[in-house]
Amino acid sequence: MNIKFQRAVDHWAGMPICGMFSLFERVRRLFSGRPATVQPRRILIVLLSEMGSLVLAQPMFADLRRRYPDASLHILMFAKNREVLDLLGVMPPENVITIRDKSLGGFAADSIRALLAMRRIGFDVVIDCELFSRVSSIFSYLSGAKLHVGFQPHTQEGLYRGSFINRPVLYNPYRHLSQQFLTMVAAIESETHPAAKAMAAELSAPPLLQFAAGELEQVESVLLRDFPVLQDRRLVLVYPGGGILPIRAWPAVNYKQLCIELLDEGYAVAVIGLKEDKPLAQEVVAHCNDPSCIDLTGYTRSVRHLLAIFHRASLLVTNDGGPGQFAALTPLQTLVFFGPETPALYSPLAPNIHCLYSGLSCSPCLTAYNHRNSPCDGDNQCLKQIGVAQVLQQARKLLQEAGRA
Repeated sequence: MNIKFQRAVDHWAGMPICGMFSLFERVRRLFSGRPATVQPRRILIVLLSEMGSLVLAQPMFADLRRRYPDASLHILMFAKNREVLDLLGVMPPENVITIRDKSLGGFAADSIRALLAMRRIGFDVVIDCELFSRVSSIFSYLSGAKLHVGFQPHTQEGLYRGSFINRPVLYNPYRHLSQQFLTMVAAIESETHPAAKAMAAELSAPPLLQFAAGELEQVESVLLRDFPVLQDRRLVLVYPGGGILPIRAWPAVNYKQLCIELLDEGYAVAVIGLKEDKPLAQEVVAHCNDPSCIDLTGYTRSVRHLLAIFHRASLLVTNDGGPGQFAALTPLQTLVFFGPETPALYSPLAPNIHCLYSGLSCSPCLTAYNHRNSPCDGDNQCLKQIGVAQVLQQARKLLQEAGRA
């Protein structure tokens, strides 16, 4: 399902369902009152959306383990993101409930299966990490958990998703998303309104992904066999794709110019991405017309394989999205473009990540309050005004530092 269709379903089906559940919950509370705080034995985390959010949620997973060491953690997520979760190693594989989102039929069938599984497990607490998504709040309510933790707009504008969340967390657009996830953990036992009135927690970089002995060497050997031109060359990776939100992409013409400049300075350049990014990658490679510029879209077998290649590279230049978040799990120096969204909320939490952000008067325009549906006409000046010369200057600095390391 494309994102526009998902938004339409979430709006037209989600609103009345949330309203119905809210009415039912209001009547129920008249007789039973507010649910008491419990010592959770089984906790469900609903985190359906992008892969990068899983990396940003790592502090939350760690805090749940610290606070509730005897509780079993489970997660409900889209099947396409399962690989990243397994890579992070924060959840027992048998505790993962997945839903396919490629088609409405697959989504409906998996939703029924997931709901049956959730009711069978019997959760005490459900934490809905989605930003005002109605479908996630519906799953949260139908899970049967006594305590529902989730974002609520309170008196601020935001997407209506019912009033049945009994541990509401104030969505704070001035605080990094990882800190807000931590607030959701604190809300489980909080009695304040809004929940968890406390100082913002200190955030640290996620642990680096560990590879088996000889694994990185094997990946590099195969890469050099497949692309001999990379032998004895320092490698720069670029990700020009915009994913499901093309407005987040730095202009392709700028990527082309940047690649030519780097090639002229003696670096090899590889375009990364999924199979669907191949047309753009081939366009960049054709424009550069240099054997040292190669197309790696669709080449990697897994995210783990991609991160192993990150270890072979000296620099990554990427749009806001999964690759930038994944780079936080490696030592690779990385430049990430922000504009429609802000690094204040979504910057990867690692010292090797460097954000480029122009901060125009209309930026950021993708927010929790508009379901990440930008009012922009597609002329993303917030990214276009980040010039090639500026990026090249920063890239040279990071490449020099990487060369001395």
